[in-house]
Amino acid sequence: MNEIIKIENIRVLNPLTQSDHIGTIYLKNGQLIDAAQIADEKIEYIDGTGQWLIPTMFDLCARLREPGQQQHGTLKSEGLAARKNGILHVVTPPDSKPIVQDNGALIQGLQEKALKDGGIYLHIIGAQTQGLNGKQPANMAGLKKGGCIAVSNANATFADDDVVIRTLEYAAGLDLTVVFYPEEPQIAKDGCVHEGFIASRQGLPMIPTIAETVAIAKYLQMVEATGVRAHFGLLSCGASVELIAQAKAKGLAISADVAMHQLHLTDTIIDGFNALAHVRPPLRSEQDRQLLREGIQSGVIDAICTHHEPLSSSAKMAPFSETLPGISAFDTFVSLGVQLVKEGVLEPLQWVEKVTIHAAKIFDAEQIWQQQAGWVLVNPEQTWVVTETDILSQGKNTPLLGSTLSGTVQRTFIAE
Repeated sequence: MNEIIKIENIRVLNPLTQSDHIGTIYLKNGQLIDAAQIADEKIEYIDGTGQWLIPTMFDLCARLREPGQQQHGTLKSEGLAARKNGILHVVTPPDSKPIVQDNGALIQGLQEKALKDGGIYLHIIGAQTQGLNGKQPANMAGLKKGGCIAVSNANATFADDDVVIRTLEYAAGLDLTVVFYPEEPQIAKDGCVHEGFIASRQGLPMIPTIAETVAIAKYLQMVEATGVRAHFGLLSCGASVELIAQAKAKGLAISADVAMHQLHLTDTIIDGFNALAHVRPPLRSEQDRQLLREGIQSGVIDAICTHHEPLSSSAKMAPFSETLPGISAFDTFVSLGVQLVKEGVLEPLQWVEKVTIHAAKIFDAEQIWQQQAGWVLVNPEQTWVVTETDILSQGKNTPLLGSTLSGTVQRTFIAE
């Protein structure tokens, strides 16, 4: 994009300057410029009346399925879906199959492929233990040198708590953030849905909320003892918000995020064995949803992520408990964000902060985000019906299929 884009009557939501105003802006190569910088150049005019201009987003958790699971998605398919939906920076957990995120030498290759094939900046969380085996610490020094922004054992279990403590001490010595996706395996066991009426009526194995809160409470004790920076991803329980709030009040160096679908959906949607709503952590109660919303309002929860997990149609065709968990979320992310604004949960600028600069700050990546950013033109009033045809991701697995949503990405302006 070499020409100048002039957008008139546009509402600019800029978290860097804490500004929310309507006016005329100029873009060149995805960057805002002053009118004085324009020479004898071609100008494209856009009437932005009723629309918003926001920075490209920073997603804290998405599985793109490559390497190893290209039947569900690839760096190209999911990268392009993210980019078209205004997400330019994507953080991915270390549990690809095969696991390559315990080898710092392979990290750069994945990042280069994501940029070349999908046009996105990939940020990789390295493995906390070798091959996520939960026994021996991974070579975290090598992972940091290779470009990993943090380490995590993803959803894999640890052999014992001593391993956790040793890895936290190792990470603290390297000034690496450790990411927890908290779930106590001895409590969760073979569960797949929230412990509640719907699960009981359908006879599905359940994951109680204490599977998450017990894990958080335990890990917070370890974080305090080791002094490591920690991030708690994908919170699903109201009680988890209280634990995080107490830990922050004590001054622990922690942060937290929540998946967008947890702020909108509850376990009622699994009724009828709806496998498209099978996700881990599971969708929980209405009370949990409300308390998570309060957590994002108050700032106890720092950011909102997609928790994008594309899956092939066959992955959702078995009996509910045997299907793979995951929701394809890139394509509905902006619409659900706009819905939070319309429902009064967040002001427009607050929502933008939660999906841009606040997310980037968690991994000290706000400078990278600023340097490699663009702008997204959003029409908050345009409605659309979620269909498989309209979902850009290779994975069409969303319980929102058939829903009418408001808020669409009109264009992304990114330097080519």
